[in-house]
Amino acid sequence: MKSNTYFINTVIASALMTSTNALTECETFKKNTTHIAPFYNEHYPFSLEDLPYKYNALEPYIDEKTMETHHTKHHKTYIDNLNNILKDYPKLHQKTLFELLSQIDSYPTDIKTGLRNNAGGHFNHSLFWRVIKPGGSPISKDLALQITKNFGSFEAFQDKFNHCAKSLFGSGWVWLVTNPKGDLSIITTNNQDNPLSKRLTPILCLDVWEHAYYLKYQNRRGDYIKEFWHIINWEQIERYYKQAIQKS
Repeated sequence: MKSNTYFINTVIASALMTSTNALTECETFKKNTTHIAPFYNEHYPFSLEDLPYKYNALEPYIDEKTMETHHTKHHKTYIDNLNNILKDYPKLHQKTLFELLSQIDSYPTDIKTGLRNNAGGHFNHSLFWRVIKPGGSPISKDLALQITKNFGSFEAFQDKFNHCAKSLFGSGWVWLVTNPKGDLSIITTNNQDNPLSKRLTPILCLDVWEHAYYLKYQNRRGDYIKEFWHIINWEQIERYYKQAIQKS
């Protein structure tokens, strides 16, 4: 009997420790992540912000009609759907966009999928608009060195990113992410999933849903990916990276 009691107490203690460690890890991730950009801390009711450039500013790489439709139709639909889901859940009205996504498994089953898709759609597009800009910007020496450290060379990183984007089946996103130690990696997610639920901080993303490129490139996803490199906002990406690894 004593042996059984000891075993049960040991299991309970282990479970409590695991739960405490998970909670601590979650709070640490939140503390070190939510200061990265204001949209992380948005809460209900969510709204569509203006882009920091005109719809035709990314031409010839992304055309005006695609940008206008992508922003005012697709992105806005995710926001409208998200607000409609949350309106009947007042206890979630003060949850930030970051909290909705990083704690997705803790919410009611009947709205979990809707939150994942629409909060994800809002977050993903909010980041995407910020990591591209007219004419792009040069990558800094420090960030280039970190990329080389993690991937072997910038060219190897670019090749891997392109391959992941081309080979992602169906709709989704390609991400350059960092962990708290500053290690960079490339991951893909389907639909509107994103890296926050994996305790990874995204600093660069590419939307490979067809609505992001089909009007100009039709089925030539590879051409869209190739042209993407002309408009990357490396200055913003480096700011996100430094903030993500900054210890609070």
